[in-house]
Amino acid sequence: MASHASALKAHKQSLLRRDRNRQYRTRLRSALKSLRAAITKGEVDEAKQSLSATVSLIDKMVGKGIIHDNAGDRYKSRLARRLAKATQPSA
Repeated sequence: MASHASALKAHKQSLLRRDRNRQYRTRLRSALKSLRAAITKGEVDEAKQSLSATVSLIDKMVGKGIIHDNAGDRYKSRLARRLAKATQPSA
């Protein structure tokens, strides 16, 4: 256990950050999951609306350093590609 005041404070801060980051990550995963489900069900209008909110959330998580830049770009690219494929008329 830490014995210096600064080490105790740093430990307390790290616990708070961990909890906050965990909440953010949970929000992100839930948004991704609901968007993917909407695309799979064929609810294109709902998916288009939630795509912008999800992309905004991804950008916020990247900005906060909760997910890596490339991971955020990968999520956005795959979601946009999935939505585009779902909106195309099937031949």
